[in-house]
Amino acid sequence: MTPKRILVTGASGCIGHYISESLIQETEHHLYLLVRNPDKLRVDYNARPGITVVKGDMRHIDRFSKLLKTIDVAVLTAAAWGGEQEAFDINVTKTLQLLNLLNLDVCEQVIYFSTASILDRHNQLLKKAGEIGTDYIRSKYNCLNRLPKLAIAPRVTTLFPTLVLGGDANKPYSHLSSGLPDVVNWVNWIRWFKADGSFHFIHARDIAQVVQYLIDNPPQPDLGADVISTRKLVLGNQPITVNQAVEELCAYFDKKISFRLPLSLWLADVFIALFRIQMAPWDRFCLNYRHFSYEHYVNPATFGLPTYCATFSDVLKTRGITREGKRAIPESTTPT
Repeated sequence: MTPKRILVTGASGCIGHYISESLIQETEHHLYLLVRNPDKLRVDYNARPGITVVKGDMRHIDRFSKLLKTIDVAVLTAAAWGGEQEAFDINVTKTLQLLNLLNLDVCEQVIYFSTASILDRHNQLLKKAGEIGTDYIRSKYNCLNRLPKLAIAPRVTTLFPTLVLGGDANKPYSHLSSGLPDVVNWVNWIRWFKADGSFHFIHARDIAQVVQYLIDNPPQPDLGADVISTRKLVLGNQPITVNQAVEELCAYFDKKISFRLPLSLWLADVFIALFRIQMAPWDRFCLNYRHFSYEHYVNPATFGLPTYCATFSDVLKTRGITREGKRAIPESTTPT
């Protein structure tokens, strides 16, 4: 297979690290890793020839127009998370500008990272996300609405990650993984409650596997009614209920569950008032919505690939949390 020229934006982020590492170690593609601060890039980009670290900022993406005209595949993971002005500038304006700078005669695919938070349970746009979502969520909603108007749109594969895990000594932790060790402190309390809700999760290493597969196997428009033909893919493992997650958590730490008190919305309101928890409109919506699960979703198994982190026990193992509640060396081996 002829090596492709691949641009990865946001290469120093959690997902960006795993994608870059996978492409470095398992392919011969020519890689261009766009980062604001090369010192934050912990992958071994000297491991082989054909890897170029591009120091730059999405705010000035027009400075790289010459490079963009030569790119075969663009993997867009860069995003701004907070502040309305910055979020909309980076996640909408500059992202669309980058897409318009790609050469239609050269670029065969764009793999664009959105978020599953902007979709409803039927994989359609969730109106509330665009109205009361965080700055990040609203900007992603806005960008997805504008993508179809671009000339490059038919070649865009949009990925919607669910809850993302990942990180180790050589990679930044995702927001979710960074807080997992605190679960140990709460397990004795949460085992007495049950709640109505469900969610998906996926590890960044599994996301990288899917991205690598899509680079070499771009979705084709003639695949009929298959979900892949839509080029809009939710990334996640099989959905798990909140109660199942608590049960697996307790089993992992060998904590017995004698009885469980239903955590209804009115009781949740009591806790919110008691502990003076500040609830933004989006937080309140999520509390009421409860089931962040989707009709169609993909993960490495969808493409016949092994899954690195498939169960909630794997979640704890990959974070280096032992059954004794102590931290081990994270992600040294594949979970079994």
